[in-house]
Amino acid sequence: MGKVYLVGAGPGDPELLTLKAVKVISEADVILYDRLVSEEVLNYAEPDCKLVYVGKEDGKHTLPQEEINKLLVYYANVYEKVIRLKGGDPFVFGRGGEEALYLKEHGVPYEIVPGVSSIYAVPAYAGIPLTFRGVASSFAVVTGHECTGKEKRIDWRSFKGIDTLVVLMGVRNRQRIARELLEAGRSPEEPVAFVERGTTSEQRVVLSTLKEVASSPPEVKPPAVMVVGEVVRLSVDIGELLENLKELEGVYHA
Repeated sequence: MGKVYLVGAGPGDPELLTLKAVKVISEADVILYDRLVSEEVLNYAEPDCKLVYVGKEDGKHTLPQEEINKLLVYYANVYEKVIRLKGGDPFVFGRGGEEALYLKEHGVPYEIVPGVSSIYAVPAYAGIPLTFRGVASSFAVVTGHECTGKEKRIDWRSFKGIDTLVVLMGVRNRQRIARELLEAGRSPEEPVAFVERGTTSEQRVVLSTLKEVASSPPEVKPPAVMVVGEVVRLSVDIGELLENLKELEGVYHA
C-alpha cells in the first residue's frame, strides 16, 4: 500500500508553491492533476512520473468525483507515492475533504500538503487587501456555484455586515449574485473587482460596481475571483503608488 498526498498547487504562479509541495511532487510516482495546475508546476515531477489529467470545468468534467476517488485508491495499491494535485488549497472548495474521507474509509494512508489559496493571493496580486485599518475589519469567502437553482444554500443576507466578500467560481452567476447582494441590503455603489487568471502573466482586472454588475455585467472569463467591498478602491491607489515608486526608482538610478 502506497501513500496519497493531497497537495495544493497554489493560485497559478509557480513560485507560490510551498517547499513541501515541490518536494513531494519531485518524488511522485504518479500525479493526478486538475485543470488549473500549470505546466511549470508539473515540470517539478521526474520524467518517468505518470501524469493523469482529471480536470474539471463548468459543465465539463473529465471524470466524476467518485471515479477520481476510486483512482486514488487504485494507484495507492500500485505505486508508493501518489499525488493528488489541486489548484489553490485542497481543503478550500477543492473537495480535498471528500477525498481524504474516502481514503480513510478504504484504509489508504494520506497526508495533506496545504497550498496558497486564491482567496487572498489573487486579490493581493491585484493590489486589493482583504482587510485594511479603518476600511475593512472582516471578510468572508463563498462559492458562486451554490447560489442559484434548487440546490441554493447561500443566504446573502447573512453577509450584509461583512466588509469584504470574496466569491470563487462565481463568473457564470455574477449578475445573479450582484442582484441578490443588492436585495440583501448592500450599497449599489459598492465597488466590485474581477481578477481573471490571478497571479499569472495573463492576469486581468475588471473594475465595476454592484449596480453595474446587476444591470449589465462586464465581460469576464473564468477562472476569476470576484471581490466586493470598499477595499477594491484601494487597488487603484496602490497601483498608482507602485507606478510612482517605479518612476522614482528610475530617476534615482539615472
